[in-house]
Amino acid sequence: MQIHNYEGIKITDYNQSLTNDSLVVEAPLQININEKAYTVVMRTPGNDTELVRGLLFAEDIYKNNLPLQTTILEKDNHIPKVINIMISKDDLGAGYLNKRTLLSVSSCGICGKQQLEDLDVSGEKLSDAALFSSENTRMMFDVFRQQQKTFHQTGGSHAAGVFDENYQLLTLKEDIGRHNAVDKCVGDLLNKGKLKQGSFLLVSGRVSYEIVSKAFLAKIPVIVAVSACSSMAVDYAKELGICLIGFTREHKMTIYSNPTFLKPFTSHGI
Repeated sequence: MQIHNYEGIKITDYNQSLTNDSLVVEAPLQININEKAYTVVMRTPGNDTELVRGLLFAEDIYKNNLPLQTTILEKDNHIPKVINIMISKDDLGAGYLNKRTLLSVSSCGICGKQQLEDLDVSGEKLSDAALFSSENTRMMFDVFRQQQKTFHQTGGSHAAGVFDENYQLLTLKEDIGRHNAVDKCVGDLLNKGKLKQGSFLLVSGRVSYEIVSKAFLAKIPVIVAVSACSSMAVDYAKELGICLIGFTREHKMTIYSNPTFLKPFTSHGI
């Protein structure tokens, strides 16, 4: 498993310090079949041949016992970026012939794109956000946890919630998939005509590139996560003007990008 080190601001109670966190690498891999783009998967680089073999098997694209003829077409910093698989027409399974994308079977909403260019997120960098403090994030998470009814009953669901600039909950949705929960929140706010009021996106799990891109498209400038953030999530958050916070607990959190949204320290906290 590959990791990258990222600087952040670690906050514990009312103290802050610089930290150098190790984040798991998230990177796209475009898979071509017979020199035609088939799909893009987000993964942690390493064991890519095994990843492709298992994926093609699960998708009923190639189930022959013979090894795959694999060629790496492009690399980025020595990491495979585009890989081509040659499979004879006789060996191509129904999964390929049906051209079913991988979107419906993956927890990553990016998986299923056909080419790396499809990952581009364009638009004006976000610049306006409500100021907030560590007390505000704790207060929002208290409300957030109380509303996770499915999780309390099953322990098996993720949640996403959107709060306004006054830290009031606008919507909270649960789903077995992290990205699905975010999509449900955005859809709910669109239906209610309240999407423009969204200032904070809280998520119950880790943050990947896809959640950052969803927040950017919805113009929600602050993401607060219970768990870790991927390397690509941090990279994109910096570029897109999003304040990205991970490892949020009762008395601590780590800010990875655009910390200028924070209130300055006071005797009562930050």
